[in-house]
Amino acid sequence: MVDAARARKLADRIQRIVAEMLERRVKDPRLGFVTVTDARLTNDLRDATVYYTVFGSDEEKAGTAAALESAKGIIRTEVGRQTGLRHTPSLTFKSDDVQRNAEHIETLLAQARLSDAEVAQAASAATPAGDPDPYKEPRRPEDDEE
Repeated sequence: MVDAARARKLADRIQRIVAEMLERRVKDPRLGFVTVTDARLTNDLRDATVYYTVFGSDEEKAGTAAALESAKGIIRTEVGRQTGLRHTPSLTFKSDDVQRNAEHIETLLAQARLSDAEVAQAASAATPAGDPDPYKEPRRPEDDEE
């Protein structure tokens, strides 16, 4: 096992290498507008998961996933060359759902704002039930004795 801090540093390095490779060396026409968002490395440095986002339609996202799978060997070779590790980690590419999650959160927040506005509107016209000021007279100690 390796120190978790070292694994995180290597994961950051792998993220930069993969992003640079996708920008400069991988010339697959199926590759869309890809952003490498994160890389995670296991503590034994054997497996690396690279998270990416793609802007575009579902068809473009599928094409990008296929392009990444076909370029995996070239990218892994470059990762091994630049990191100098004895064993180059195997790469797994996963689509990062950050954009979809952010849109979902925005929708939920808009619904909450609408609900809060409805409650505030209903509360503005509301009147208290019963006596409007139930604490208008201070309590006296002799009232407690009865």
